[in-house]
Amino acid sequence: MAEQSESGSARITGGGRGRRRKRPTTGRRAVKIAAWSAAGVVLAGGAGLGYVYFKLNGNIKGVDINAQLGTDRPQDVDNGSMDILVLGSDSRAGANKEYGKDEGGARSDTAMIVHVYEGHKSASVVSVPRDTLVTRPSCTTTDGKTDPGGKRQMFNTAYEVGGPACAVKTVEQMSGIRMDHYIEVDFTGFKKLIDELGGVPVTTAKPIKDTKSHLDLPAGKHTLNGEQALGLVRTRHGVGDGSDLGRIQLQQAFIKALIERVKGVGVFTSPTKLYGLADAATKAITTDSDLNSINKLIGFGNGLKGLGANDVHMVTLPVMYDPADPNRVLPQQAQAKQVWDALLKDQPIPASATKDSAGDKGDAGTVVKTG
Repeated sequence: MAEQSESGSARITGGGRGRRRKRPTTGRRAVKIAAWSAAGVVLAGGAGLGYVYFKLNGNIKGVDINAQLGTDRPQDVDNGSMDILVLGSDSRAGANKEYGKDEGGARSDTAMIVHVYEGHKSASVVSVPRDTLVTRPSCTTTDGKTDPGGKRQMFNTAYEVGGPACAVKTVEQMSGIRMDHYIEVDFTGFKKLIDELGGVPVTTAKPIKDTKSHLDLPAGKHTLNGEQALGLVRTRHGVGDGSDLGRIQLQQAFIKALIERVKGVGVFTSPTKLYGLADAATKAITTDSDLNSINKLIGFGNGLKGLGANDVHMVTLPVMYDPADPNRVLPQQAQAKQVWDALLKDQPIPASATKDSAGDKGDAGTVVKTG
């Protein structure tokens, strides 16, 4: 990945900044599971291909973000790179109710902006803390009304107010970068996907215990099942200072381990395993309408083959704690601009962008290692 001292990617509505990426297939490794699995099913489906194809297509939920946002977006400039907004939904509805009370809405508990560089040999990921106070744009709400947005709104309320389109619009306004794709993963789907993979090997440097995220891991080597993996990416109180910033570091460490696990899984060796992965993956995600079919996911996944954990550079949006509320963080505007400008130019993020950020301090990310 270029030489990259700290790289990430994101973009947001507003203004004529932005660039168009070719619509080639690229993206991020967690999503690669879906694309690889789907591709294998198509290749190995045999006589049952028609049924399998129909069923897997029916699993995928799509959102037409382009139609919802119209032309009020950054310019789409073709330079061979690609940007994807990946959200983890914290809805407590349905099978997710065990993780908390269903209050009739959902927020983006996890948000990552994935930038795949031209040539698709390296990528950067910028995590956006859910408690970041931003200026949220006006959005159409989930019940068809208009929410005016405003200053000092928590980032994760964008999804709660207006669903995927509002989340994308907020990111595009923040960054000036047009999102090529949107991918959302929910709690239950994430768990099932990890279980279908046979778990993800990690090593914990010290015990992690968090009753709120249902996680209790001693120090040492583990192969995390779906429930444990979900607990790890949700935990705050078991590591670091108990903040969302520490949780993001854990998420980034887990993504590295997941990438390595996916690379080590022989998805084409067993049609049964392949179908199980494809079924779990396609049920786990909601995508933009440009990815909501097996054929589209296959194309998307083909561009991920060269990416390994060492090719993906992960940072947190440069932030500082809000002087008026220590439970919230504010973007460091000058440093954040360095991040967005670098990505707009398809260049590595300079080390100066994250050097003084609260988001990349602390040792929570060292608690979990690959293997």
